[in-house]
Amino acid sequence: MLKITALPIADIHVPVKRVKTLEPAKVDALANDILENGQTTPIRVRADKKRFVLIEGYHRLEALRALGEESIEGYVVQARLH
Repeated sequence: MLKITALPIADIHVPVKRVKTLEPAKVDALANDILENGQTTPIRVRADKKRFVLIEGYHRLEALRALGEESIEGYVVQARLH
């Protein structure tokens, strides 16, 4: 069972392919929702040596970063080896 963990935002790497998908309007809407309701859905990351790599939740991550937060709730999942 996955455990929700507080992750330092500064330690989360966003892959280049994901960066291109950012929608600023969606980030603003999420930031407003998080101010009212808190973070309701954790992000998903995988461990990669000294940092984490984002798998899911880019807009949530950027919304919390825009709000000046230093950590985000998330699940650390195992990477699949192909």
